[in-house]
Amino acid sequence: MSYAIPRHAKPPRSVSKRGRAPSKHRKSQAKPARVRRPALAITAAAAVTVAGGAIASTAIFLPAKPRPLTLEQTVAGNAAAGSDPMTALASALEPSQLSGPLNAAQEAANSHARDVAAAKSAAAAAQRKHRHAVKPPPAAPVYLNPLRAITGLQAQRIDMGADFAGSGPIYAIGDAVVTSATTTAGWPGGGWVTYQLTDGPAAGLVVFVAEDVQPTVTVGEKVTPTTVVANMVNGSAGIETGWAMPDSSSAESQLPAAGGISGGGPFPTAVGVNFDNLLQALGVPAAPNAGQSSFGTLPPNYPTSWSGVR
Repeated sequence: MSYAIPRHAKPPRSVSKRGRAPSKHRKSQAKPARVRRPALAITAAAAVTVAGGAIASTAIFLPAKPRPLTLEQTVAGNAAAGSDPMTALASALEPSQLSGPLNAAQEAANSHARDVAAAKSAAAAAQRKHRHAVKPPPAAPVYLNPLRAITGLQAQRIDMGADFAGSGPIYAIGDAVVTSATTTAGWPGGGWVTYQLTDGPAAGLVVFVAEDVQPTVTVGEKVTPTTVVANMVNGSAGIETGWAMPDSSSAESQLPAAGGISGGGPFPTAVGVNFDNLLQALGVPAAPNAGQSSFGTLPPNYPTSWSGVR
């Protein structure tokens, strides 16, 4: 039997090897969208470990970059570390990032920091200068022991002045001007030398050196604590030294203002005790009766303390 094929019929679609007709106009499959990396980025995809046929992967995550500190936090941190507040502000500010009032604040902070540094530098320089400064020599003593070179010096008693035995040179106590010098004064041994002090706490007062002495100076001569005013001889009377009258004629104790006490006593006189205290302050041994009650009075123009005279 024969069949007639219609003239306009389409031929059957060819069948693919897998049993279905290929799609002539089929579009390719769309690619999946790319996933954006999170803030916490995975910097290493995986570390692969093979154990017993099983494959395990471990992702490694690193923290994101820390946010920068604010100006207040930076200043607070610098101040907590011990920095000066203005210096801490100066170190926290960046000129290129600031403008207007902040630039003025930074300039003020920088100026303050420079002032602090300059002050520290000046203080350090002053300290170095102070350490290396040449210290002035100690001041010379105002008065010196006038009997420091006497051989066999022995304190005897306080009467109108202070008596001593021994021999050798006698120096002026301090800077002075000689007011009398003689070997015929009428005192035992005949010697009599007086000088008026021109320096120290007893400036203006007159000192006498009498009895067994030989003058080595002349009237009007200026003397110092290194000047020998008389030589003490080893005589029977010894020497006597003390405060003289303002006119250099005799011992001060004989004036009415000092009690009018002459060679007959009573002893020790107040004027004699005062002069012996001066000698003790200069290193001369005290007289045996130095601690006894005195007679007469000490005129008001005489110092009562001799501390610091040497």
